Amino acid sequence: MAAKTLNLEGAKKASITLVEDADRGRQAVHDVIVAMHANRRSGTAHTKTRGEVSATGKKPFKQKGTGRARQGGNASPTHRGGGVAFGPRYRDYSKKVNRTTRRLAFSKALTERIAEEDVLTIADFAISDGKTSSFVKEVSGLAGVVKRVLIVGNDFSEETKRAARNCQSALLISAHEVNTEQLLHYSKIVIVESALETLAARTAN
Repeated sequence: MAAKTLNLEGAKKASITLVEDADRGRQAVHDVIVAMHANRRSGTAHTKTRGEVSATGKKPFKQKGTGRARQGGNASPTHRGGGVAFGPRYRDYSKKVNRTTRRLAFSKALTERIAEEDVLTIADFAISDGKTSSFVKEVSGLAGVVKRVLIVGNDFSEETKRAARNCQSALLISAHEVNTEQLLHYSKIVIVESALETLAARTAN
């Protein structure tokens, strides 16, 4: 299987909507990436305040005459086992990005990678024997010696998926699922020609 570089003219022929204005879409890409990172945060770090810890309400010592600072209970943050002052609480870090911004960011990222000649197209991609060694050899033949390779197609055979699952440097993904972060993260992007139509639909205005 031989791969060829997808250039801007080839992308236009495939009806992929490109963002050729250098400034347009940069903020959209930033917003989408920030939102994706934020949405992965669990927000489960949590500490109890003095009102939530299990403590007695009994006054630890009398108000006057001890020479110590007055204390109303042992749940204070100054006491061992007391509540935490200004500690983390359960929170939702998720951010929402509208559909138009997501589409613009996707188009911008894809345009940049095409312009940098990091996108290759191939007629088909399949590993018939389901072996990881065969998968690695095939990917190396297509993309050369690079750290990370993203292979985008409409669908892959079970043998191909099995061959790819133990390879940490490459990822098989559907054209319906690939996102902006993945387009920017991988060193080379290999697109099966049948998936170009799907990508064109995802970038259409």
